[in-house]
Amino acid sequence: MAVILTFAEERGGKVRRPALEVVSEARRLADALGGSVASVVVGSGVGALATELGSYGADRVHVFDDPALAAYATEAYARIVSQVVTETRPAAVLLPFTAVGKDLAPRVAARIGAGLASDCVALSVREGRLEARRPMYAGKAYATVRWEGEPQMATLRANVFPLGAPEPGRPVEVVAGSADSSARARVTATRATTAGKIELTEAQVIVSGGRGLKGPEHFHLVQELGEAFGAAVGASRAVVDAGWVDHQMQVGQTGKTVSPTLYIACGISGAIQHLAGMSSSKIIVAINKDADAPIFKVADYGIVGDAFEVLPKLTEAARAYFAGKG
Repeated sequence: MAVILTFAEERGGKVRRPALEVVSEARRLADALGGSVASVVVGSGVGALATELGSYGADRVHVFDDPALAAYATEAYARIVSQVVTETRPAAVLLPFTAVGKDLAPRVAARIGAGLASDCVALSVREGRLEARRPMYAGKAYATVRWEGEPQMATLRANVFPLGAPEPGRPVEVVAGSADSSARARVTATRATTAGKIELTEAQVIVSGGRGLKGPEHFHLVQELGEAFGAAVGASRAVVDAGWVDHQMQVGQTGKTVSPTLYIACGISGAIQHLAGMSSSKIIVAINKDADAPIFKVADYGIVGDAFEVLPKLTEAARAYFAGKG
C-alpha cells in the first residue's frame, strides 16, 4: 500500500494551517492511490497534536516529543524526517512551502537522494504516480513535472490546496519516535516582531500598500483598511526599500508568495516582481489612479481613483458592514 508522508509543522503548540492543508491534500491523493497517510510532528509537548492531524486525514502520526526539539533546528529536524522516510519507505513526501519547509525539504531530499518539486500549486495522480504543477520564471510560466524515482517529494504553496473538513474522533495510530536531537547549531532565542498579527502566507485576506501612498505617513490608511477587514497587511518592494515598513511585510518575487481568498492592492502599479508573489490570489481588487497600471490586467475588480479618497470610504464601509454582521 502506497504511503504518503507529510511534515506537520507546528508553532506555539498548534499545527499550522499550511501543514493541515498538506495533510488534507495527502488524504485526497492517498484515496486516489488506494494508500494511507502518515505525518511527522517534531517539537516539545506536541503529542496531543496527533488527534488533530488524524481528524484531517492522517492514519498514522510519528511523534518526536523532546524539550531539546522545542525550537526548529535544521540539522536535527532533517535527521528525524529522513529517519522516518527510511523506516516507512513512502511513495511521496509532502511539506508546506513555508519558511521552515523551504529550509527543511531540500536538506531531507539531499539526505535520502530524492527529487524535489518546490512551490507546487497542484498535484494529481497519473498512471499511479504523482504529477505536479509549479510556477517558473517568477510565475510567468507553469511547468508540469513528474518524478523518476521514489519518494516523490514536494512542497505545497499555502492557501492553494483546500483544507478538508475535520472528522473529530477519526482513529489515528500514534507512533512515539526517538532520535538524536543533537545539532552543531542550536537556537538560543527567537525574536518575533509580528506578535498578535496575522501571518501573510496564511492570511485569507490581505491588504497591501504601494508607492502610490507617497509617504510612510499615509501607510496608516492601508493598516486601517486591513483592521476593518481583519486582514493581514502587506507592501510592495518599493515601499519596503524606502523604509516605510519592515521587509517581512513584502509581497513579491523577493518577498513572500501569498495566495489569499481576497487581495486588495492599494497604490501598487503591478510590476512583474510584485505580481509573482500574489497573482495566484482567488480575487484581486486594485485601487490606483492610473487606469493603465499593469495591476488592472490581473485584477478581478478595479477602482480607478485616488487612494487617499477611496481608502477612507472603503474602510468606513467595511467597518459598517462587519459591525452589522456582528
